[in-house]
Amino acid sequence: MGGNGGSAEKRPNAQLGSWFVRSGWSKGELARQVNRRARELGAHHVSTDTSRVRRWLDGEQPREPIPRILSELFSERFGCVVGIEDLGLRPVHQSPSDSGVDLPWAAPQTVSLLSEFSRSDLMLARRGFLGSSLSLAAGPALVEPMQRWLAPAPSGSTLPAAADPDRVRRHTRLSKPELELLEATAVMFRQWDAQCGGGLRRKAVVGQLHEVTDLLQEQHTETTARRLFTVAAELAQLAGWMSYDIGMQPTAQKYFVLALHAAKEAGNRPLGSYILSSMGRQMIHLGRPDDALELIHLAQYGSRESATPRTQAMLYAMEARAYANIGQPSKCHRAVRMAEDAFEDCTEHDGDPDWIRFFSEAELNAENAHSFRDLAYVAGRSPTYANLATPLMERAVELFGAEVGKEGGHHRSYALNLIGMATVHLLQREPEQGAVLAGKALPFAQQVRSERVNNRLRKTVASAVRDYGEVPAVIELSEKVAEQMPDSAEPQAV
Repeated sequence: MGGNGGSAEKRPNAQLGSWFVRSGWSKGELARQVNRRARELGAHHVSTDTSRVRRWLDGEQPREPIPRILSELFSERFGCVVGIEDLGLRPVHQSPSDSGVDLPWAAPQTVSLLSEFSRSDLMLARRGFLGSSLSLAAGPALVEPMQRWLAPAPSGSTLPAAADPDRVRRHTRLSKPELELLEATAVMFRQWDAQCGGGLRRKAVVGQLHEVTDLLQEQHTETTARRLFTVAAELAQLAGWMSYDIGMQPTAQKYFVLALHAAKEAGNRPLGSYILSSMGRQMIHLGRPDDALELIHLAQYGSRESATPRTQAMLYAMEARAYANIGQPSKCHRAVRMAEDAFEDCTEHDGDPDWIRFFSEAELNAENAHSFRDLAYVAGRSPTYANLATPLMERAVELFGAEVGKEGGHHRSYALNLIGMATVHLLQREPEQGAVLAGKALPFAQQVRSERVNNRLRKTVASAVRDYGEVPAVIELSEKVAEQMPDSAEPQAV
């Protein structure tokens, strides 16, 4: 059954009805999507039909996991956070460890929460199952707790001796080679993510993170503890990034938050700023650029005395993306120039850690191109901003394309920028060129396990069909995507 918590007195759910009407779905289509998502979650008892959807619209309150599923489906449909309450549905009670981002800023609790969350993720690794028990935070509920990242940590807080007396083991001395091997695994996982997308190795990253949290339950010198917290922060950020890449948004946000806590315990402000930039990128993706801007400004302020030029350039580029999506052209232009100026100051001797080395000339051009492209959309498909995006996007495609086939090539970034260039051509009313570039991205979309790539390609093709459906190249591309990237693909464990 679909499940219900109905009552004798029911009124039509106007909020759910409004979202439903704007979605363009039929009752049968929504029912099929709910059933498909429920199967992905392992909730095989859910069997929804059109009459059940009608009862929800009439005011019946469905039982879990239906409210979470509906929230996810409408969020994906509209590209913004659509909470359970926004749908006029009652949220279920959640424990602090499963929901919310306002967590204690202390080493013992950070280790405990990282261990608990990664263990749960490993046990419930079917796509979306863990995420069904989480909710996304946004606005002040997200930004204000993150501001405490800058508060001074208590002396000796990186030492886990007082964490959980039942789990703390005897003093363990990790050798330098062992620590270096742990640090090298994070580097290796980042390379895999760039090449293969978030879906292929996510579970391996979560497993490694859980192993590191086990080590943090032991007693170490402060130097060793800080290095272990740094590894934990890098792995948690990557687990969050991979979750974001495959569409597990609440899970991604939880990992980002825990990564920031670990970075604080490591005393690593630049790494913390990178994690905040990842959170900001997610907020842009979810249609909340104001939240993104606050997170990025927090990152810039917190790392102002310690970030290398490369990290500063990345933060300025993300600031430009946020301003573009808010619709502030002058501030976007300024941030783009600041990113370019900071990048010019990069040298091989800056001591950049591996987690920021991805921000290459190709990435700089890609981010700035997407900022101008986003401005074009916000400004009503402005050709001026589309023209500004063109040379930058072309350079990004050229540079990423030169690395394809080589070890360490960023296949996902290449695909995303091919699609980005296709959208620019569509803005410039050049559908044939747009179709060619989107077609070039198709083989890479099939190779990498990335919902971001798949969704952007599908949306770009849908936009081309809507505006230029009579163009033969667009028709051919649409048929090819429908054949080679069917929506009904079976979900895969991650």
